[in-house]
Amino acid sequence: MNLTSKRKIIKKVYEPVGILIAKTHITPNMITILSVIVGVFAAIYYYKEKPLIGALLVFISGFFDLMDGIVARETEKSSKFGAVFDWLADKFVDGFLIFFIGITYSTPFITALGITATMLHTFIKPVAYAEIGFSNREKGKIEDPLEGIGFFGRPETLLTIIIFSIFEHFNILGGLEFGFKLIVTLTILSLMQRIIYLYVKYNKDYD
Repeated sequence: MNLTSKRKIIKKVYEPVGILIAKTHITPNMITILSVIVGVFAAIYYYKEKPLIGALLVFISGFFDLMDGIVARETEKSSKFGAVFDWLADKFVDGFLIFFIGITYSTPFITALGITATMLHTFIKPVAYAEIGFSNREKGKIEDPLEGIGFFGRPETLLTIIIFSIFEHFNILGGLEFGFKLIVTLTILSLMQRIIYLYVKYNKDYD
């Protein structure tokens, strides 16, 4: 699926909202902090077994995550710290969500596997930055060797969480118990896709 690779197309839908928010003079880092706070509350509501509220908060948190970059560019406040802070904020929210959904709707083993797979799926990118290199930044984004590689990342994970939260409420398709296993499985397969891509492309690329 890889919604990230279609970012330029999808952005046309939500960018006008970000432009309006930029006129309120709220800073990008403030929006990032709001994304984290809402994401943490989402995780707590999943722990309380209130999936519909959790899903709504996941959507709002993801919405804020989209807005901070647009606001940064519109207000010309894109900073290297902001880029790092946004990345760390995403991983903080991801960790909380995967952990609390996992311990509530799945097993400790699958939860640990889910957290590990999710983090490795993300951390393989900065390792590629450091060890392989990347092209120039474009509007705050790094065009790295893994851009477009990996069919199941953060956007797909959040979307799947929202969908299966609704299923959980209406007791459809095993709800979040099945949805969580699906997320873990697809994340591992996507991680393997990235590893295989790097192996094929760079295994004989010696220093």
